[in-house]
Amino acid sequence: MQVIVDLCVVPIGVGVSVSPYIAACQHVLEDAGLTPRLHSYGTTIEGEWDAVFAAVKACHEKVHELGAPRISTTIKAGTRTDRKQTPEDKVRSVEQKL
Repeated sequence: MQVIVDLCVVPIGVGVSVSPYIAACQHVLEDAGLTPRLHSYGTTIEGEWDAVFAAVKACHEKVHELGAPRISTTIKAGTRTDRKQTPEDKVRSVEQKL
């Protein structure tokens, strides 16, 4: 099943700047063969359900490996069976109505 996920990984206990941890997570997602789309408060990922959630788990493992004692993650996931839809399709649909 295809899924579009909005992922926000927040390392806790690592100081104010979390960008090195987020960059490491981006690399994990790319290495998993996904095409993450970074935005100001998270990352949009699309792909096969098992591959996406395996990559989310790998992000957690990597961020802990880098020294974060805690992680708080917010995940929004959407699936549909009636047709294929990309994150860009979703944005374009709204923009056409503006």
